[in-house]
Amino acid sequence: MEQLIFATSNEGKIKEIRAVLADTDYQVLSMAEAGIQIDIDENGADFEENAIIKAKAVHGVSHTLVLADDSGLEIDYLDGEPGVHSARYMGENTPYQEKNNQILKRLEGVPMEQRTARFVCVIAAVFPDGRCVTVRETMEGYIGWEARGEQGFGYDPIFYVEPAGLSNGELSMEEKNRLSHRGKALEAVKKELL
Repeated sequence: MEQLIFATSNEGKIKEIRAVLADTDYQVLSMAEAGIQIDIDENGADFEENAIIKAKAVHGVSHTLVLADDSGLEIDYLDGEPGVHSARYMGENTPYQEKNNQILKRLEGVPMEQRTARFVCVIAAVFPDGRCVTVRETMEGYIGWEARGEQGFGYDPIFYVEPAGLSNGELSMEEKNRLSHRGKALEAVKKELL
């Protein structure tokens, strides 16, 4: 079984990634599991640039197949915020419950049709020979009026999807992987790997 390093330390992400790539011949390792401890300055202007920066940084140390994603939430009413700064919105160490409450507060009184939002995921794959490929996928939805659900992580409890009318925090892992930006991007990158 070949090893693949996914450039993240986010356990929620690693769980999702392993579930989607379970039917491949790759063993998915986090950076920590691969023994890679480097600081990566995600200073790109968009999701694509950040994913490539992360993948190339880890590839520069490991020289193996590396996948990296940059993903985030874009809320149309807030001009695309938090966008590329989703993880650092209100400060990197601010709990997501606070971030979610702040977003809900900023959208108080905003009607349904203006609460449209999407999760965006770009995955960069850097192959052992240095070749780089990126894929971009989205999950369309809206920001609800309250946080609901214990599944998922991050902004999942306030992001709702139709036709279910459920938050990402209420979807099972299987449903979320089928519908989500990351699940779709992983399926697309899987084709590149195979």
